[in-house]
Amino acid sequence: MLKGGMQGMFKQVQKMQAEMQKVQSELGNLTVTEDSGGGMVKVTANGNRELISLVIDPQVLKSEDKEILEDLIVAAVNKAIHSASKMAEEELAKVTKGMIPPGLNIPGL
Repeated sequence: MLKGGMQGMFKQVQKMQAEMQKVQSELGNLTVTEDSGGGMVKVTANGNRELISLVIDPQVLKSEDKEILEDLIVAAVNKAIHSASKMAEEELAKVTKGMIPPGLNIPGL
């Protein structure tokens, strides 16, 4: 009985690993967009936490305050990376739901 139980558990783990690999490969196609400065700078990142696009309102470029523009870019990028990380965690959690006991913290999941 224990052997059959272990085999069943092993198959479940293999299935979960395959599903996680599929989700991880699909994360590159999922995107989030965040902005700063009331939309003056917009950043899009994918689920792999890669910057996909950066859009700067032309009005910001006309002002000659380089430091403000840099701050807006940093803020938008940080927001996008945070949102992309949260999205990736949620997608991976869909795969592991019910498979990992509550409270068990496994890095990367």
